[in-house]
Parts: sequence; C-alpha cells; structure tokens
Amino acid sequence: MLPSNKLKTLQDLVSSSTTEELIWINGYLSGLVADGKSRPTNGDHSSVAAVQNKKAAICYGTETGNAKKLALKFTQSAKQSGITVKCANLDQYRFADLEKESLFLAVVSTQGEGEPPESARKFFSWIFNESPDLSKVKFSILALGDTAYPLYCKAGEDLDKRLEELGATRILPMQKCDVDYEEPAREWFNKIAAFWTEAPQQESITHSRPAHKPSGKKIYDGKIQAHINLNDRGSSKETYHIEISTDEEIDYEPGDAIAIVPENDDVIVGRIIELAGISPDEVIETPRAKDTIGQLLKKHLNICYLLSATIKKYAALTGQEIPDTRMDLVDLLRIYPPAKPELFREILALLPGIAPRLYSVSSSPRVHQKEVHLTASKHSFLAQGDQRFGLCSTFLGDLPAGSAVNFYVHRNRAFKLPEPGKDMIMIGPGTGIAPFRSFLSDRDASGDSGRNWFFFGEQRFQTDFLYQAEIQQYLQTEVLHKISLAFSRDQEQKIYVQHRMLEQAAELYDWLNDGAAVYISGTKDPMSKDVEQALLKIIEVQGKKSPAEANEYLERMKKEGRYQKDVY
Repeated sequence: MLPSNKLKTLQDLVSSSTTEELIWINGYLSGLVADGKSRPTNGDHSSVAAVQNKKAAICYGTETGNAKKLALKFTQSAKQSGITVKCANLDQYRFADLEKESLFLAVVSTQGEGEPPESARKFFSWIFNESPDLSKVKFSILALGDTAYPLYCKAGEDLDKRLEELGATRILPMQKCDVDYEEPAREWFNKIAAFWTEAPQQESITHSRPAHKPSGKKIYDGKIQAHINLNDRGSSKETYHIEISTDEEIDYEPGDAIAIVPENDDVIVGRIIELAGISPDEVIETPRAKDTIGQLLKKHLNICYLLSATIKKYAALTGQEIPDTRMDLVDLLRIYPPAKPELFREILALLPGIAPRLYSVSSSPRVHQKEVHLTASKHSFLAQGDQRFGLCSTFLGDLPAGSAVNFYVHRNRAFKLPEPGKDMIMIGPGTGIAPFRSFLSDRDASGDSGRNWFFFGEQRFQTDFLYQAEIQQYLQTEVLHKISLAFSRDQEQKIYVQHRMLEQAAELYDWLNDGAAVYISGTKDPMSKDVEQALLKIIEVQGKKSPAEANEYLERMKKEGRYQKDVY
C-alpha cells in the first residue's frame, strides 16, 4: 500500500493524463518491475524494457478515412510505449509479411452489402483465395460500420473468421463499432496495450540490430521476392524496388550495401561465340576461372566496355592497329577479328573478371530479418554512338520474381545512423533515397525520438516520386517531420534539392546548430558537390561567417560524424 502522499500524487497524475499517456505509463511501470529497478537513472532506457521488444503491424482498410485515422492514432500511442509498430494501408501491405507478423491488428470498415472498402479488396481477395500458414501469428480486429445496414460489420467479421481458419491466434474478440466509434475503439486498443505489457517475454520478437560477425565475405543464397518498377507510365526512367529473401538472418545494418555479381546477357554471349567460331561447351582454364567457354563468358568474365589497357593487349595479341578506346568484346571481334580462331582462347585469358556492383540497402533488419531490399535504376549511356545499358542494373531489372541471386554484405562504416534521439537531415535525390528508406524504416521500428528531415528530388512528381506512399505514411505518423521536394521538370526553370536547401536556409541552419547530422546520398558529380556548396553557403550566410569559417564549421561536423556521404 502506498503512503497517502504518494497515493495522492499518483491519483493526480492519473486523473490529468490522456489515454495515450496512461498506456505509456503502464508500459513504463511494467518495465521497471520487470527490470527490478525502483527508478531509472539518467539516460537509462530500461524502464520500457518489458515492451520494447514487442512488435506489431497495424493495418487499415478505409473508405471515408475513419479507419485510417484510428490506425495512425494507435500507431503513435504504441510507439510512445516503446512498441515496434509498422502501419500500412491494406492495399499497400505486402502479403508475404503476414506469416511473419508477431501481432497483426486490422481496423476495417464495411461498405455496401457487407463488402470491404475498395482499398482492401486486393488483400481480401488474396487471403480468401490463398492459404498462408498463420499458426505463429496473433491478431485482433476492430470493425467499423453503420447499424443502419444489416451487414454493418461484415467485412471485419469475415476477416476475423478467415484469420482464425488459417491458424492465427485471436488475442482479443473482434470489436464492432457503430458510427460513434471513438469510445469502443479506445477500449479495444487499451486492452491490446495490456496484452503488450503482460505478454510473456519468450513470446516476443526482438528487433535489436544483429551483432557483426567476424570479418570475411559471407555469401548469401537469395531469391527475388518482389520486383517493382517505381516509376509510373510516361516516365523516362526505370527504377526498380527489389526484395531479396533468404532462409537465414542477413547480417547488415542501415547504411550498408549489397554486392552483386551480375551475369552477361545470353544474346551477347551467343553472338560472341558465333563470331569466335568456337564451341561453347569446350572447357578451358583462365586466370579467373575454369569452366566451359559458354559459362566463362556468361558468369565469370567481363565482356562489356573493356578498358583501353585490355584493348591494347588484344591489339598486340592479334597484331592489329586499334585506336585507344573502350569497346565491348563483341564489337572487337566484329571490327577487328583475330586471324586465327584458336587465338580466342588466349583472348579469354586477357579478360578481367566481372566486378561486383554495390547497391545501398533500402530496408532495415529490424523490420525484415530474412530480407534485404535494393533500389536500382536502369543505367544507360552512349558508347560508339549507340545507346548501351549498365550490366548489373539491366541484369537486376530483367530478373523476374522467383529468380535466384547470390550476394554478400559490404560494410559501410562511414555512413551510419546518428545516435538515438539525434536529429538528421537526409539529402538523397533519385536512387539516393535508398539508404534513407532504410534509415526511416529503422527509426520507425525503434521508435527513435530524433527529428528527421528529407530532401528528395527527381524529374516529375506524377511519374518519379519514388516510394511516395511510404513517405506520406511516415509524414502522417511523424516519423518524418519535414520533407522538401524538388521535381526539376515540373516547371520551366529546373529546381534541384540544393535550391530547396537555400530556400529554407534559416531553418536548416537552426537544425545544424541544434546538433543535427547531415547525410548525402546519390550521384557524386554534380549533385553532391552542388549540395555541399549550398550547405557551405547556408553556414556562411546564416551563421554570419567567412568562407574559411564556414569550411571549418563543416570540417568539425565531419570529425563529429555529423556530415556523412554515400555517393557514386
């Protein structure tokens, strides 16, 4: 029993607190008890230990916006309690994730004759026609409707029943809500919050970052799980969101990259073999590998855009005068064929191996433990007057879902999230968005309190706003506190991210003075250089500094780890 003075203090606190604050207090006290502490020390986050390792997905299907409003509100409350939560519209929810969820919560309205809202039809169609194994999933449904209709919560009822049929465990009976939904919805969520704080420790899933393993390249056998063109019709670009799944945990962190060794195009390999007049099944050994000629050309040897040094060796071997240039092997054989077909075996020995290509990770291991996501743009360039495409971006862009792909993690120690609670400014036009999608996903999952400001740019808003729905979701849930957009082709005068920075110079400088870290990702030239010049100008003008003092300011930020770049 508490002494009267402490009891009064507690009663005053409870009576003046909102429901969301009471949920947080509940988790806070549960954490203290579970950790055996009477009070936290400064900087001690063990007070929420009991709920920090709880995880949930809160999804919604909405027609008028009420289900969405509730889902976002519940998400914010859960994060305040230290819960790892992802919130998504059912039309954007990835079906493959359902089997992996620890706790699946759905807020679903009913339309017409007991039908789900338009935004949830695709999900309902999938779950009633497929049979995922949900034996490890816990769930509860909040159903919205109108009692003026006889089937007023039918969509929620159908989903509740179907999840149970698929083996999921109902932790709380479905809650039906009429048009006055606020109070029953609040009661439902309060009971969910009690489940979080009372659930046995061993049933929860941790979301701590994986510890680094000893050095050495660990090769992962992956499978393309999803392959989506992020650009809309009418865009001049092809940017692919690629999800790779494995049967084991992938040891990576936000900011790291994935190294992939691409394969050469079958058509080009066939043309080379035809020009060389040699059998693709003949086995030979080169300094790079021993295999059939066909496999060497496809999987081991670089045959595209050869370095001038390699072409000089080819010229010496074949006894021909070849200008100092870069050229594909197929063009060399066509324009400067060797006099003797047997020389082709020696030509193969000249070729370097296919170099791995690096792609920044665009996912967080907190959210996808056995997956890694990439964001790759199909690269094109002119060579010998013809349009050519990048080897790996074409290789990845053409791989259908279900294809096998091998990769390894490339550590990037110089591009890491700031300490928890620290603000960050992310500048990443185009595919530079990739690591920042990883950063935001990680901070969303951890409930990090640091503010996040994102500068993104592309050509056109309608066709090139990569991950638009996700970015808008982060804004609504206040994971992303501010976004500045620059679509260069949407007006007569081209506008880039550095122009948006200069427009908001005063606020950006305030963030810097408050300790925010700045991250730049994307093309090195000219983007990263233009952005850095804009940053120096902001520091100089807003800070009333000389150019030399502005440079010193930026250098201090670098030394403090508050200015990091991942450019290419």
